[in-house]
Amino acid sequence: MSSVRDTAAAPKGWRATYPAVARAVAWAATGLSLALVFIALLLPTQLSLVEPSAFMRIPVEGVFGATLLLMLPSMARRVVAVLAGVVLGALTILNLLDIGFNEFLGRGFNVVLDWILLDDAQSYVKDALGETAATAALIGVVILAVAVLVLMGLAVLRISNVMARNSAVATRTTLVLGTVWVMCAALGVQVAGAPFASRSTTALVQDRAERVRKTLKDEREFAKVAAVDTYGDTPGDQLLTGLRGKDMMFTFIESYGRSAIEDPAIAPGVDKTLKSATKRLNKAGFASKSGWLTSATYGGSSWLGHSTFLTGLWIDNQNRYRTVTAGDHMSITRAFQRTGAWRTVGIMPGVTKGWPEGKFYGLDHVYDSRDLGYKGPKFSWSTMPDQYTLKAFEHLEHGKKRDKPLMSEIILTSSHQPWAPIPKTIPWSQVGDGSVYKAIQKAGKNPADVFTDSSKVKAEYGKSIQYSVNSLIDYVLKYGNKNTVLVFLGDHQPLSRVSGNNASRDVPVAIVAHDKAVLDRISHWGWEDGLMPGAKAPVWKMSSFRDRFLDAYGPNPGDGTAPAPPSSSPKASAKASAKR
Repeated sequence: MSSVRDTAAAPKGWRATYPAVARAVAWAATGLSLALVFIALLLPTQLSLVEPSAFMRIPVEGVFGATLLLMLPSMARRVVAVLAGVVLGALTILNLLDIGFNEFLGRGFNVVLDWILLDDAQSYVKDALGETAATAALIGVVILAVAVLVLMGLAVLRISNVMARNSAVATRTTLVLGTVWVMCAALGVQVAGAPFASRSTTALVQDRAERVRKTLKDEREFAKVAAVDTYGDTPGDQLLTGLRGKDMMFTFIESYGRSAIEDPAIAPGVDKTLKSATKRLNKAGFASKSGWLTSATYGGSSWLGHSTFLTGLWIDNQNRYRTVTAGDHMSITRAFQRTGAWRTVGIMPGVTKGWPEGKFYGLDHVYDSRDLGYKGPKFSWSTMPDQYTLKAFEHLEHGKKRDKPLMSEIILTSSHQPWAPIPKTIPWSQVGDGSVYKAIQKAGKNPADVFTDSSKVKAEYGKSIQYSVNSLIDYVLKYGNKNTVLVFLGDHQPLSRVSGNNASRDVPVAIVAHDKAVLDRISHWGWEDGLMPGAKAPVWKMSSFRDRFLDAYGPNPGDGTAPAPPSSSPKASAKASAKR
C-alpha cells in the first residue's frame, strides 16, 4: 500500500524528467515577470527618456503592492494579483500612447479626446506606407495591446505565487525595499537626475485624472467663451471695407514652422527660397510683410491651427473644435461672406469625404479632393501636389469671369509628413489632369527610408517647404494681378523628429499685396518687410490674428474695437456692447 501511495505522489511530466530545466524555466519566468512589472511601473512617457537609468529606481507602488499581496488570503490574493496586472497593463498602454503622442504631437495622450485620432493615425500609415503595412500595423497593435494586458496579469499572478511560497523571504525583502525607499525619499537621492525613490506611476495616474477633470471643465467654460464674439453682430457693410474689390487668398502650408527658417539643418534652402521669392515679388510690383504666430497645435491636427487662426479662439483640442464649429462664432472667411461683396470658396485637397464645417466657415462652395479633377498618383499622405491644387483653383474659380471678387481658403498639403516622395515644380502648361506626376512620384524617395533617418527627414522636410512656397509664389506671379492679396502661413511646426524636443510652436505668417494701401493698413503691426520674418519680428498668439485683421481692414483701422451695430437694432447694439 505504501509503495502504491509513493508512486501516486511522485512528480510526473517534463518537470520530473528534466528538473534542472524546470528550475531554469521557473527562474526565467519569475525574472521576466519582475522585469515586466518594473518596466510598467517606471516606463517614461517620452521616448528620449527611455534609457537604462530610468529603470534603476525603486517604485513605491511595487512596495505597496507586494505588501498588500502578502496580507491577503490565497483566493483573494490571486484575484487581486490578476486585476492589478490588468490595470498595470492598461496603464502601460496609456504610457505607450503618451510616448507616441509626445513624439508626433508634442503632448501626452488625452484619454477623453484623443481616441478619435487613432483612426487618423491608421489612415496616415495607410497613405504613407500602403494598405498592407497599415493592416499589418493595426493587427500588430491589437495583438500588442492584448498581449500587454494578458502578460501583465500573468506576471503579477506569478510574482504573488512565488511570494506566497516564500513568504518569509518576501516579507523581509519588501520591508528592506520599503525602508530604503523612505530613506532615499527623505534624503532626495537621485539617479540620472530622477528620484531613486520613485512614485512615477502614482503621479501619472493623478496627472491623467487631473487632465480628465480639466478637460471636462474646459468643455463647459469654452462654450461660454465661444458664445462671446466682438464682431458677432457687426453688419456686413462695416466689415473688411479696406479690402473691397480685392481677390483674397488665405493659404495654409502644411507643417511650415519656425524650424524651417531657423534650424541650421533646414534653414539654408528654405531661407534662400524665401529671399528669392521676395525679390521676384518685388520685381513684379508686389510687396510683403511677415511675422510669427504661435499655433494652438504642434506636429499635427492641422484643423486646430486653421480654426484658431480663422475664428480668433484658442482651439487646442477636439472638444473645442467641435464646440466652435457647431456654433455661429464668426470666422475671417465668414466675415467675407457676410459682406455680400465676395464669392467665398474652399480648396481642400486633404478632405476626402464630407466636410460639413464648410458651412460654419461661410464658404459658398468647397472643393475637396474628389472635386479637383486630379488623375495622378498620391504623394504619400498628400492626395495631390500643391502646384496641381493651385492650377485646379485657377481653372475652377479664379480664372473664371465673376461679378464679385473672390475670397478663397486654400490648404496646401505637399509638405505633410513623411516628406517623401516630394513633387517637382513643372511648367504650368504641363500640369494637365495630373497624370504627368506618375513618373515624378515613381522616381521619388521611399517614405520609410526617409522618415526613419533623422538626417534625411530634415533634409526632405526642408525640400517640401521649398516646393510649397515656390508653387504658391509662382502661382501669384503667373495668375495674380493688381487686386491680388495673399495671406499665407504654416498651420503648425513639424513633429519633434524634425523640429526638436524643445521647439517653439511658432509658425511664419506673411501678407502679400500689389496695392501699397493694403500693407499700409498694417504698418503699426511691426511686421518685417519680405516673406522671411527675422528673430526679432513680433510673435502673436494665433488666436489674436482675427481681431487684428478685421480691425486693420475695417472702417476705423487701429482703434481696436469692432464697429457698432446699426442704431436701428438697439437689442443687437446692447448685446455687442456687453460683449465688448
